[in-house]
Amino acid sequence: MSDAIDEDLRQRTKALLEPGDIELNGVVVRTELTSAEEPTLHQATLDVGDVISEAAGLDPAATYVYSGNDDERFGVNQHQGLTLDGDEFVWECQQLMRDGTYDVVFYYEADADQAAVVEGVEALGFDATGVEGD
Repeated sequence: MSDAIDEDLRQRTKALLEPGDIELNGVVVRTELTSAEEPTLHQATLDVGDVISEAAGLDPAATYVYSGNDDERFGVNQHQGLTLDGDEFVWECQQLMRDGTYDVVFYYEADADQAAVVEGVEALGFDATGVEGD
């Protein structure tokens, strides 16, 4: 991936973290997965969500994924990790097709262990760039 594309995606991710009701951090996950590998992309999304849940101090088994195709307010490739008890926000992601493969942008509350998220994503075999909000 070129540095210009990488920097563009990092800047776009940073814009998603702008101050709102909660402070957010993010991670850009670069994959080599194509649209023909969407089941693998889906599993990768779940796996990264589990990493984020753990870094936020939650048991991944206590969360579920709410997908964009379930709700007209979300895009097809937008997913949210919520807690089973109370539907509280854990993470959200957008799967972006860039140069023929997917990059996935995740964002989550800033109190999650950012280093653990990046290390956990890399342990899954993906290139990861952490992006911290203000």
